[in-house]
Amino acid sequence: MLVNELTDGIEIDQVLLVRQAERRQRRDGGDYLRLQLGDRTGALACMIWEELAEVEQLAKAGAAVHVRGRYNIHPRFGPQINLHGLEAADPETFSLDDLIDGPLRGVEQMEREIRELLGTVQEPHLLLLLERVFGEDSELWAGYRVAPAAKYYHQAYEHGLLEHCLGVAQAVSAISATFPGIDRDVAVTGALLHDIGKLEAYTDDPRNIELTNAGKLQGEIALGYYRIRRAIEDIEGFPPELSEAVCHIILSHHGSLEHGSPVLPCTREATLVHMIDNLGGRLGSFDRIEKELAPGACWSGFDRAIGGSAFFAERASEADADAGAARSRREQPVSERTPLEAEPAELSPAATEVGAQIALTDEPAREAA
Repeated sequence: MLVNELTDGIEIDQVLLVRQAERRQRRDGGDYLRLQLGDRTGALACMIWEELAEVEQLAKAGAAVHVRGRYNIHPRFGPQINLHGLEAADPETFSLDDLIDGPLRGVEQMEREIRELLGTVQEPHLLLLLERVFGEDSELWAGYRVAPAAKYYHQAYEHGLLEHCLGVAQAVSAISATFPGIDRDVAVTGALLHDIGKLEAYTDDPRNIELTNAGKLQGEIALGYYRIRRAIEDIEGFPPELSEAVCHIILSHHGSLEHGSPVLPCTREATLVHMIDNLGGRLGSFDRIEKELAPGACWSGFDRAIGGSAFFAERASEADADAGAARSRREQPVSERTPLEAEPAELSPAATEVGAQIALTDEPAREAA
């Protein structure tokens, strides 16, 4: 059962991925361990109060663990697991594809599309720069095609950087023809390269995406700027104005000083890339939110990345259609129903009593403030 299919009070006995493992302090001065366990559809918390050292060795970030416990929704701390048992997962008992999210499009398709887009760049110096970055034998391309785009909010998975930058570049290419004065080749080049600093800023382990020391100390914008600046300096005769235009897009693509850009977008091309980059990130958050929704749900809870709740109209239409079909079956005379549509048999009193006993075996978990 996937995380987004769990319901309050259900017993779980399955493999989950350790997203985070953090030792924290309790109010009485002792320690506890807070795990974040999940799969490709979401994550939830699990508090460990005893045998912390043993659990820390077993449940390191990125490890697959076999979890036995009860899922409940705490009124204050939200979804979590009241743990019964935890052990290392047998590799034969799970598929990594169930635990790790991935892009909506196939990697081979995205590679073809990026090659097609590169073929539309006419300016020879920009084309040479892009070929050095995206060439089949390029070390940069080998990292670019597998790197994540983020740690949390959008495309936080293997091949996420390729998916995000390709989407931004394709949108920039399409919109460049709509507004006058935009140098399409510069804008597309900047869109493809704007997040290249993430190759050094994030680890490439799909089980455990973390900021590197360089990412924490310098930031992905500075890392990307210096990488592309060095690549440009190795191209003889690269026009200084083109270098400034591309590097300015990288430096300003976050759009504001408080969001990490050392300069504001000051050109049409930089403004366009910033706006589309921001849009791509927000729409990528909708993809993540929808994957985490429980079956039949059309509204999400509050999401920090979009600053509110998300609504999915197609899911609402499907829910309305299902409700209408169920209502029609209820209104149909019992004599006309097929055996599969007959009313379910009632549970025996003994079965009901057993269920009540199981539901009372655990007290709700709590998290120390």
